[in-house]
Amino acid sequence: MPRFVRSAALATAGVLVAGLAVGCGGSSDDKGDEADGKRPAPTGADPAPRPDPSSTLPASVTTQKLDWGRCEASGSDPAPGDEWQCTTLKVPLDYGKPDGETIGIALIRAKSTGKGDRIGSLLFNFGGPGGSGVSMLPSFGDSYGKLRERYDLVSFDPRGVAASEGVRCRGDKETQAAENTDLTPDTPAEERAYFKDAADFGAGCARAAKKLLPHVSTAEAARDMDVMRQVLGDKKLHYFGISYGTELGGTYAHLFPKKVGRLTLDAVVDPTSGTVGHAENQARGFQRALDNYLKANGQDPKTGTKKIVDLLRRIDAEPLRTDTPGRKLSESLATTGITVTLYSKQTWPALTNALEDAEKGDGTALLQLADAYNERDASGRYSTQSHSQRAISCRDGKERPTPEQAKARLDRFREISPLFGTFMAWDTAGWCHDWPVAGLHDSPEVSAPGAAPVLVVGNTGDPATPYEGARKMADELGKGVGVHLTWKGEGHGAYGNGSDCVDGTIEDYLLDGKVPQDNKVCES
Repeated sequence: MPRFVRSAALATAGVLVAGLAVGCGGSSDDKGDEADGKRPAPTGADPAPRPDPSSTLPASVTTQKLDWGRCEASGSDPAPGDEWQCTTLKVPLDYGKPDGETIGIALIRAKSTGKGDRIGSLLFNFGGPGGSGVSMLPSFGDSYGKLRERYDLVSFDPRGVAASEGVRCRGDKETQAAENTDLTPDTPAEERAYFKDAADFGAGCARAAKKLLPHVSTAEAARDMDVMRQVLGDKKLHYFGISYGTELGGTYAHLFPKKVGRLTLDAVVDPTSGTVGHAENQARGFQRALDNYLKANGQDPKTGTKKIVDLLRRIDAEPLRTDTPGRKLSESLATTGITVTLYSKQTWPALTNALEDAEKGDGTALLQLADAYNERDASGRYSTQSHSQRAISCRDGKERPTPEQAKARLDRFREISPLFGTFMAWDTAGWCHDWPVAGLHDSPEVSAPGAAPVLVVGNTGDPATPYEGARKMADELGKGVGVHLTWKGEGHGAYGNGSDCVDGTIEDYLLDGKVPQDNKVCES
């Protein structure tokens, strides 16, 4: 069951085509369900208070020496080149018990080239939640060559992700079998199957992750980043967050405002939205991107959207054949395949070809696109990114909309997006249905009074984190803290996406501390 917030870097580099990038809170309009008796409260750990940044951590954590060494291959990812070094950082499992059990956080770095005065470390998070920075950063290291002149480039697998005690909730065979679950149920039987699959997934997470599951929140990942800052020897945290990484960066700024160095937030998650608001934002954002794609191809957006919706209805009634033995293209997989191409203008041609094939009865191309998004390789192995994504976002978000509430919103969501609205409406209830651990907040807290200026970058054509979220993030950070930069472009994320204005502004800020004028606009 995909949720469409992913790393900007994946799409902006066109990796998805070559292979063929929020945590959510709850919505205030859904409060009171548990009190009304409509749905039992989740079992598991009670919501913990936000970690107190003033808590004293033991010296064994803050002064530990990192043993950097050669990076090893991981899964299907080959070992990166010799310029990359890897290590493991030890952090408390539970910051409420800082002297207790620790877990390992996987780190990767490329040391500064020394072409300029070294500033320190620049920490990256590429989104998800659940994206592996250890595997992602080397893929884009060449794109960050200018930044590397003055920074050590550093990234990590957040707690519960990949090499950092990664959460795995079901096996590959179960994952493929779940592809037959209709993510836009039309009948009572399909609804029961949809919510049973969601409940089974959560139960699998509880069995596999056990005591870790209550400790994968964004706030705890932000605490981990402050341990990184200290152990790496930086007085301030310099950070580049993309997609969900913007929520993580905003959370850090809220918890540690006096430790904020130069923070850039690109492809910004709206911090004022909860589960329902976030789903509405994404339905609106992906429909906007689809409209832009259709207009670029000389089609009327309303007519073009209806044609695709009609195609999906036919696929729902009769899945398409593919060249992959034993697999057909379902409506849910087709929607995923369409969605992934909207993350970047570079992948629009792939969408055109895939839709043409599907109209002729061949679902192979859309299936390949869906597999790329779901990180399924040719042997049938799936990445666990979506497992971590769900574990983190369901630990963060407190609200649990009911199936009845999701159904009541269908008309509104379809009005926002005839293509994506139905999926997004059901997802509000299905994503954390019967989740075994309670959530922490309605929406993330990012206010950071007293922090240094934070550069917040919004892209007017961003599908996954729509443009409006950047302005809201800048406002929530606070006056004199959030500095808003607009790019009138397409795709998920702005930096490295073809705008000299954007790249130059971000580099001037990160390398020389030049804070642009608030509300600066880059036209190209």
